[in-house]
Amino acid sequence: MIISAGRNETFPFSTSIGVGLIETSINLTRICLFNKPEYLLFIGSAGSYGDFKIFDIIESKKASNIELGFLTHSAYTPLDNVIESDNNFVKNDTIVNSSNYISTNEDITKEFLDYGIGVENMEFFSVLSVAKEFQIPVAGIFVVTNYTNENAHEDFLKNHKNAMDKLTDYLVQKDIIKIKMEK
Repeated sequence: MIISAGRNETFPFSTSIGVGLIETSINLTRICLFNKPEYLLFIGSAGSYGDFKIFDIIESKKASNIELGFLTHSAYTPLDNVIESDNNFVKNDTIVNSSNYISTNEDITKEFLDYGIGVENMEFFSVLSVAKEFQIPVAGIFVVTNYTNENAHEDFLKNHKNAMDKLTDYLVQKDIIKIKMEK
């Protein structure tokens, strides 16, 4: 099953599950309880911490939930904050960080790179968490729309349509989806 966040990241070939950690957890759990999929492929946008460029495509099976307070040493958590799917869909080691907030402080977010975390996407940690609970293989494919800096939102809006087209083209090229050509 191909899933995406929704709102402005909807596709005719995916099921929308909500934006952010909470909506995603609730709606994906509901899907898994009533019609458990054999696999999950989450697709969407991501913000780069600096190593990936705009419109780069990233495949991942690892997610983290690390807030900026961790990097500034002003917060801690007793919870596991990095998880990995046990699947053969992708071999990429890029960790996708998830939070209900979009990072805009470029100086702080570059520190994520020291932990092997390359991009952020609001939903992926929840997707992996629910998939792990239901023992469903899962992977994610993301397209970079912005950097995590003060222009994050404006760049996201400016690049979003083109990024979603590039993501769709990538899925067709990888033979993950087939789309009908319009005449």
